[in-house]
Amino acid sequence: MPLLDSINSPKDLKKLQIGELPQLADEVRSLIIDVVSKTGGHLAPSLGAVDFIIALHYCLDAPKDTIVWDVGHQSYCHKILTGRKDAFSNLRQKGGLSGFPNINESEYDPFTVGHGSTSISTALGLCLARDLKETDEKVVAVIGDGSLGGGMAFEGLNHAGQLRKDILIILNDNEFSISPSVGAFSRYLNRIATNPIYNRVREDVDRLIRRVPRLGFRLAGAARKLEEGLKNLLVPGILFDEMGIRYFGPIDGHNIGAVIEVINNVLPLNEPRLVHIVTQKGKGFKHAEKKPAKFHGITPFDTKKGKSTVDKAPSFTETFSNKMVELASGNKKIVAITAAMPEGTGLDKFENRFPERFFNVGMAEEHAIGFAAGLARKGLVPIVAIYSTFLQRSYDQIIHDVCLQNLHVVLCLDRAGIVGEDGPTHHGVFDISYLRHIPNLVCMAPKDLLELEDMLEFAVLHRSPISIRYPRGGPLGQETANTQTENSRERIELGKSEILRVGRDVAILAVGDMVLPALEASHILAKNNIETEVVNMRFIKPIDSDTILKLAERIKKILVVEDNVLEGGFGSAVIEVLSDNNIDVDIKRIGLPDEFITYSSREDLLGKFGLSAEKITERIEEWLR
Repeated sequence: MPLLDSINSPKDLKKLQIGELPQLADEVRSLIIDVVSKTGGHLAPSLGAVDFIIALHYCLDAPKDTIVWDVGHQSYCHKILTGRKDAFSNLRQKGGLSGFPNINESEYDPFTVGHGSTSISTALGLCLARDLKETDEKVVAVIGDGSLGGGMAFEGLNHAGQLRKDILIILNDNEFSISPSVGAFSRYLNRIATNPIYNRVREDVDRLIRRVPRLGFRLAGAARKLEEGLKNLLVPGILFDEMGIRYFGPIDGHNIGAVIEVINNVLPLNEPRLVHIVTQKGKGFKHAEKKPAKFHGITPFDTKKGKSTVDKAPSFTETFSNKMVELASGNKKIVAITAAMPEGTGLDKFENRFPERFFNVGMAEEHAIGFAAGLARKGLVPIVAIYSTFLQRSYDQIIHDVCLQNLHVVLCLDRAGIVGEDGPTHHGVFDISYLRHIPNLVCMAPKDLLELEDMLEFAVLHRSPISIRYPRGGPLGQETANTQTENSRERIELGKSEILRVGRDVAILAVGDMVLPALEASHILAKNNIETEVVNMRFIKPIDSDTILKLAERIKKILVVEDNVLEGGFGSAVIEVLSDNNIDVDIKRIGLPDEFITYSSREDLLGKFGLSAEKITERIEEWLR
């Protein structure tokens, strides 16, 4: 009988012998590969983490002891071991398991997470609360080498060293975050893990210290000083020790017995300590081992060939990628910046073509924007490509470092709006609200792939801060786009919208990815003699007030459609224009509610919240009855 059949909680895990755990790890990997090949998900990071997660749960008493995950894309094994094995086949599906730790899903998940560099800070808060309440549970923060390079992680480390609380940090070092980890800190970790002289000398010193009880206290002190001196000689900085955090490692993260031994040895220590384990991303699946970046987040795939089984249609990301190379070929001032995601944002092509003008700053969005400001100050044109949900992390830098200085930085917000199966930590549904009120910033949203190209050309020439938001995948209603807009490609003008269809009964003001569903709805409504005017607003800011006011003079019903939260969104901007001009019209909005949107397919969620062509049609028909 497979060992995994008997595991329904971490307590069952402890019934196994340590020698049986590698077999269990193989079975867990097989389950992860089988399920993710059907549902899609974060395959490579979860495969690499299986062994040390088994070791961690073998040593801890969860859920009394708490594991705090960073990002959480490596936590599939954790889900399987903590009572969610039978539900794992519905990973990332409607009504199924989240692809990330989720507080609403299990008592073993203390936080819902999906962003990087947060675990040390939140775990340290749990430690302080534990001590104030005088309880005795252990708190473990699991963080990857990519996340450890983020500023919040360093702030957490600094505070942990100051407070001197009982916290265990597991550093999972696979030299990858999403793409290969970059930066000085990644190189520092690599030097530690690959320095054979240091590791050999450290083992010798450890053996000497173990003999100390027979040789006396003075020799023990001398041995420790010798070890510290050798560390400082062979591994520059000794960053963790200098911060007040005891460092242990590096350790082979796939040697379950060795990891268990180390964790059991360090758990009783009542101080901050960090166990540095080295793992292989994609471990156990040859395709993921060879191409870990490709299999970081993957759509359903063929397990034998390692190729996606989903038809790949032209996407906004791909269009952005190709246009960036074209623009940079003719403009040497263009530089490209991303935060650990060159493949995800499509900047990998730019990197290959113009490596000297490409900058991957690691998982550090705040730094990315500040860095871009410096480049722009000297006359370059930095184009920063970051997912909408991650750009939130750089909010102050956008205001203070870019817009206050009125610098020509282009922000390209990939994955804006509903993203689908990755869920609430990844939906980009707040950026209209958090960007449109910032002085000097221009905000745009293309309706289709051609318009994204035009907006990129406009953004490169426009001499102020500017943002372009576009969704995951391709345009909704691509057939409508091809038949209706191919021959009417209007030039982009600052603050000017585009009227796609003239009507008399209702005017739909649509933004970005919602334009084509609105246009499709107008065709359906026309069959019922309802004539709908459809306006592609193009600019969120500056808003086309003239067009809105002229529409309001002849059409008294206005519907605003956006894939952003309604609070402070584009619909609010339209209402402000009408109110400021004392215009009284019947206005309604379709957008996203004041809640965190769950995970399901993008199409399902758009339909649920009234943002499909069919739902827009129904809303207008009900309105006119």
